[in-house]
Amino acid sequence: QVQLAESGGGLVQPGGSLRLSCTTSGFNLRYYVIGWFRQAPGKGREAVSCINNDDGGTYYTDSVQGRFTIARDNVKQMVYLQMNNLKPEDTAVYYCNAAYGPYDYWGQGTQVTVSS
Repeated sequence: QVQLAESGGGLVQPGGSLRLSCTTSGFNLRYYVIGWFRQAPGKGREAVSCINNDDGGTYYTDSVQGRFTIARDNVKQMVYLQMNNLKPEDTAVYYCNAAYGPYDYWGQGTQVTVSS
């Protein structure tokens, strides 16, 4: 059974940091492109960052470039998103995604709230 479970969200003050984790099982993570997406209240889901399955190449949306870092551990079947210098506009539900060909898996999301 395929499972993706995000954790690490919470309430943090502006300028603070959080590390999101995505625990995966039921498929071989090494073959999948991994992404972190987010959805803020009243807005559509947007891609935040992704990491390739072969060369480890990464993508970041402009608004998080230089503040967020994505990482993967294929052995542990884990995906991470280190978020530094958080801003109120980073407030959203963050989702982990794994994609490979016709396969597209999502977690349930974890809430990140940046507020003073």
